[in-house]
Amino acid sequence: MDLGDFLWSLLVIYFIIFYFMLLFRILGDLFSDDDVSGWAKTAWIIFMLLLPFLAIFVYLIVRGKGMYERAGERAAAANAAQQDYIREVAGTSGGSGADPAGQIARGHELLTSGTITQQEFDAIKAKALA
Repeated sequence: MDLGDFLWSLLVIYFIIFYFMLLFRILGDLFSDDDVSGWAKTAWIIFMLLLPFLAIFVYLIVRGKGMYERAGERAAAANAAQQDYIREVAGTSGGSGADPAGQIARGHELLTSGTITQQEFDAIKAKALA
C-alpha cells in the first residue's frame, strides 16, 4: 500500500465516522422531540433508510435550527436540575432552618466528593455564616 492509498483510506474512514455522527445526532434529536408524532418519526426513519444522504441534508435544512434550540433547552433543563439537586443536598434552598455548622459540614462533604467546586463551597459557607 502506497501513501496515496493510505491517505485515501483515511479520508474514507473520516467521512464514514462523520456520517454516523450526523446520523446518530439526527436520530437522537428526532426521538427526543415531543412535538413530532410517531408517524412523522417513522416517515423520517424510512426516508433515512431509503435515501440516507438526501434525508440527512433535508433534515438539517428543515429542522436544523430547531435542533440547536432543543439541545439548548435540554442543556438548560439539565443545568437547572443539577443546581436544584446541589441546593437540596447542601441544604441552602431558601429558608432552611438548619444550623450553620451542619450546612458547612454538608457543603464540605459535597466539596470532597467533587460534586461542587471550591467557589460553590465558599458561597455555602458564607451564606451559612451570614
